[in-house]
Amino acid sequence: MARVSRPPRVFYWAVSVAIGFLLLQVAVGVFVANTGTTPPGNQHVFYGVVIAVTFTFAYIYRAQFRKRPALYYGLLLLFTMGLGIRGIMTFGGNF
Repeated sequence: MARVSRPPRVFYWAVSVAIGFLLLQVAVGVFVANTGTTPPGNQHVFYGVVIAVTFTFAYIYRAQFRKRPALYYGLLLLFTMGLGIRGIMTFGGNF
């Protein structure tokens, strides 16, 4: 039977930093949208909301993330990175 190794502690620090910056990006987006200086557009806001909902579901299913943390956190961060890039590309666009 193969021994399952856990990721090193630095992995969890890196994941925490990445998630922290993504949440900071969403918070800054909400702040800038509320000031009304630059209208972000519907699609940009949509992708920001999808990132927030994605992290909500990740928090709900955090117990399952303990089974294979490198895989699940890697997929989570890859997916949210794609959403962030798509959100930046659609800045100012409407549906």
